[in-house]
This record gives sequence, structure tokens and C-alpha cells, in this order.
Amino acid sequence: MPVKRVDPVPSDIEIAQAAELLPIMEVAQSVGLSEDDIDLQGKWKAKVHLDVIEKFKDRPSGKYIDVTAITPTPLGEGKTVTTIGVSQGLHYIGKKVFTCIRQPSQGPTFGIKGGAAGGGYAQVVPMEDFNLHLTGDIHAVGAAHNLLAAAIDNRMAKEARWSTNFLAKALCPDDEYTPSMRRRLEKLGIESAKPSDLNDDDKERMFRLNIDPDAVQWRRVVDVSDAALRSITIGLGGAGNGLVRETGYDITVASEIMAALAMCNDLADLRERMGRIIIGTSKKGGLRSAGRIEPITAEDLNVAGAMTVLLKDALMPNLMQTLPGSPAFVHCGPFANIAQGNSSIIADKIALKLADYVVTESGFGADCGMEKFMNLKSRYSGLVPDCVVLVCTIRALKMHGGGPKVVAGKPLDKAYTSENLELLEKGLPNLLQHVENAVKFGVPVVVAINRFKYDTDAEIELIRKRAQETGAEDAVMHNVWAKGGEGGAALAEAVVAACEKPNNFKFLYSDEMSIKEKIETIAREIYRADGVDYTPEAEAKIKLFTDMGLSHLPLCMAKTHLSFSHDPTLKGTPRGWRLPITDVRASVGAGFIFPLCGTMKTMPGLPTRPVFTDIDIDVETGKVLGLS
Repeated sequence: MPVKRVDPVPSDIEIAQAAELLPIMEVAQSVGLSEDDIDLQGKWKAKVHLDVIEKFKDRPSGKYIDVTAITPTPLGEGKTVTTIGVSQGLHYIGKKVFTCIRQPSQGPTFGIKGGAAGGGYAQVVPMEDFNLHLTGDIHAVGAAHNLLAAAIDNRMAKEARWSTNFLAKALCPDDEYTPSMRRRLEKLGIESAKPSDLNDDDKERMFRLNIDPDAVQWRRVVDVSDAALRSITIGLGGAGNGLVRETGYDITVASEIMAALAMCNDLADLRERMGRIIIGTSKKGGLRSAGRIEPITAEDLNVAGAMTVLLKDALMPNLMQTLPGSPAFVHCGPFANIAQGNSSIIADKIALKLADYVVTESGFGADCGMEKFMNLKSRYSGLVPDCVVLVCTIRALKMHGGGPKVVAGKPLDKAYTSENLELLEKGLPNLLQHVENAVKFGVPVVVAINRFKYDTDAEIELIRKRAQETGAEDAVMHNVWAKGGEGGAALAEAVVAACEKPNNFKFLYSDEMSIKEKIETIAREIYRADGVDYTPEAEAKIKLFTDMGLSHLPLCMAKTHLSFSHDPTLKGTPRGWRLPITDVRASVGAGFIFPLCGTMKTMPGLPTRPVFTDIDIDVETGKVLGLS
């Protein structure tokens, strides 16, 4: 390891800044990449070209490991630390390994959680680059998303003021179609060499979208937690400022574009996904829809091509390194409670051809990120995991057993810092339900116990025994935070063994199921709800999307990560409850239906004392201070 371990363990940023990093070109060469395969982004990071998938297509794929977790406390369970620790452990025992993780949003980095580069001696470095901007991918997503938002309001304002003939001349001043317009012609079934060839009816269908302002579901985004922007009114100040309507902001990583970027397989796939994004529907009536309500897409607005241009560099995964110098891809950043919560398919596909083991991470608990990894990511990628690593902490299990409330920034109650087998036993069902859920997908499971100094051998042995009785291959304690790869060696050995076990992977539901059948399958099989209740709005959306022919799409459930249920206060393994579905959205570009469970917010807020309070810069050295 290019950093000397010391005890007590320093802060994450002190460890990261003390490390002697390899030039990123050396990291690339260690897995067979040449100068022609990468675009350097400074000395410590690079973009990797997508054509390396074709270049190495004949290589056998490595083993594919997904790291997930139990239902977390507000302190987190060290899932990213464990992800990087598993990878460093594999590196330590001599395996050729690649880490694939998500890029963090500025929301948690500056809000409650802090950065996401790992911690202690299990980190991706440089951590400042990792947590702050990286290569600008999130900004590119925000630019593409907000370009579409501007196009929507501009089109509604222009259609309200101008005739169809004027719109046709403005959109096609040289009497020629753009490539995007030709896609729309094909969609509408219109044969026309030039706009001037259109009859009045076809011209109306082609150039007047008739967008219903009340049905626009496309909001704007910004990559900070800003609760004041959740609900806003735009268009104030007169007709020149657009139509007055209510809308709002989401955090950028919750954008459908971020989800589509993570789910696509190549540039052509991304271009098609941008065109399929549904921003809302038409008003009822009008020639375009022949009296029906029709979906309006980014392709209809002639903006999907420009959005893809903004994303073309963001499509390439970012190459970085762990503390020991093993390679890591950092790519895409969708949240797991309001998006699919997994890094990109492209990064995983490249990594699987460059290494013998690829370790990736699913966000939040296994009921969120892992369920979506299996039912969404594997469905679109065709990649099947060889092992699931399920992270737990003894303190979290004690909390699920009824222990005192865990609050970030406050000292832990003595129930968490002294041996209490009875309290641990009461909380173990949360872990065991997650194990049962992972086993349902037919994948071997290893439980990773993220050990703290006050955990006892008896508590660890109790977890191991109960986990194996429930179907886990093994349950192994690790200490990667304090010891890096050495502290993860035993866990890595267990993962290697699990990857050799039979794999009987299967999806939880079929494409042919209805939207309601899919929702109710996840509610029953993963959350253990007694049933599902739908609001009238959700019922109407399900009917609308079914009528649009979208019921074949898989689901991306938007649900709190702090409970198996929709209620974050219900810890452990809730029983005797029903899941409320309050709304349903269609993220057709990303490729999923998006049910909202309970009161989910797509723009986080800031705490009274945000993490940014501690962050500053040493103006003499240029070093970042206080980043965690």
C-alpha cells in the first residue's frame, strides 16, 4: 500500500493526501489498456474509450460481485468502505480485480452523509477529485436535463403565440428536415421529402405538439440539496417569460438522464433512450393525436440529439485507483431510493474483460439497490452476478432489535458499545430477511460484518451462525477501515469461494406481468407487505401507461432506504402493513416504470449543520480541508 498505516487511524482526507499514487497511465497499463484507449484527465484520472469492449471481446469475463447491505442506520453501515475493502482484499491475496462504483452527488457530499470514496485505509483516490466534480459527468447530465426543460417551456410558449405555418417555417427555415425531425416523420408515419410537401393536416401533426401544461412531468435539476426549490412557479413577469405554471427541481442524480446513462450499452443506445424520454402528454383533441391523449417525447421536441451531444464524453467511464493502486471505474451516480442506484453497465462490461474479479456496489439496503441491480441492471445488461456481499454492522442490528435511537453526531448509547446478545438476536431478522431476498435470485450470498472496536467475538459468531442457517455461504468479519486489503483478506477468500458455487440466477418477475402484478410481487416478496393500496392518481397513471404500451417495462421502486416499508420509522422486519403507492411515473428513456411509495422526495434538504461547514481550502498549499 502506498501509504503507511498508523494507529489511531487519521481522517480520510489525511490518509488520501498522504498516499503516493500511481500515474493513471500505469494503472491503465496494468490491465492491458494503451494510450490509444484512454483520454487523460490530469495525472490521476482518465476517460476510457467504449471501443475497448470490442477490442477485448474474446477475453473471458471475470467474476461479478455485487456489494449491498442491510437496512442502514443514519450513520451508514460502511457499504462503500466494504466494497473497496473487498476489492483491496482480493488485490492483497493476489487476484486481478477491478472496482466499479458510482460518482457521489454534491447533495450528500455537502449535506448530511459526506463523500463516498470509502474511508480509512479502504478508499478510491484522489478523494477530492472523486467527491468534487471528477470529470464533469454530473454537470453534463444537468445540462442535458435542463436543456430539455427549456425546450418544453419554449415550445409551449411559441405554440400559444404562433400559427402552425409560422412554426413550420421557423423550425425548417430552409425547407429541410433535421435528422431529429426525420425520426419524428417516421414515428408519425408521414412520407414527405420537404416540409413544403406537407398537407395542412400533416403539418399540424408534425409541428404542433399541443402539450398539456398540467401534464408536464419533466422538472429541472441542480446537484445540491436545496429544499426551497422542490416546488416553484415559473413564467412570472409577463408573456415574454413563458407560460405561468407550477413545477420544481430534483437533485441531478435523480434525473432520468442519469439513470439512462447508467443503463445504456453504447452511444447508439443512449441516443435512442434520449429520444424515448416522455416529458408529458398532449391535450385531448387536435389533429396530431386524432382526439386522443398522446405521450410527448424529447424526440418530438427535436432536442434529443443535442442532449446526446452534451453526454457523449460522460458516456465514457472514469478510471481511478484504490489506495494500493488497483484500478477503479467511477461512473454515473443514480440514488437507490429514487433511481436504480447502481453504477453503469458500460463500466462493468469493460471491467469484466480487464480483470478476473469485478466488485461493484448497489446503493442503500438490499431492498433498494440490490433488488434493482437484479431486476433492472441485469435485465438490460445480460450480466449475471456470481456473488452478493451483504454488509451489516452489529450496532445497526441492535437498533433493529429495538435499541435506542441512533443520531448522527451524537455519542452512541452503551447498548451499542457493550456486548448484548439478546438485543442483537432481536435485530437479526433484518439481516436474515435480506439474506432470504438475495437467495431468491439464485445467487450465493456472503455476509460481511463491518467490525467496530466494541464488537465482541460472541456477537460475531451469533451473526455467522444465524446467517448460514438462513442460506448464506458464510459470514466473515472484516476490518478494512483500519487495515485496508489485509483487513479484508479473509472476506476476499470467502468471496472467491462463493463465486465458485452454482449460480441459478432468476428474475423476481417477468416482463409480461402487468404493472400492478410487478408492484405487488416486489411488495410481497421483498418488503413482506400484506398488500398494496393505490391512490386515484396512481391508478390513473397505471392505466395511462398501460394504454401507452409501457406495461412490459421493469420497475424502479422509489422508497425510503431506512425501512423495508414505506415508513422510515418502522425498523426491523415490519409485518401486518400495506404499501401505499401514491404516484407512478414513466422513465421510458431509462427503461422503467417508477412507482412512488408513501411520501418520497426527489430533492433532499440540508441539515442544520451541513457537512460543507467543515470544508475549506489551505490557500497556501491549495489542499482541500475537512472533506469527509
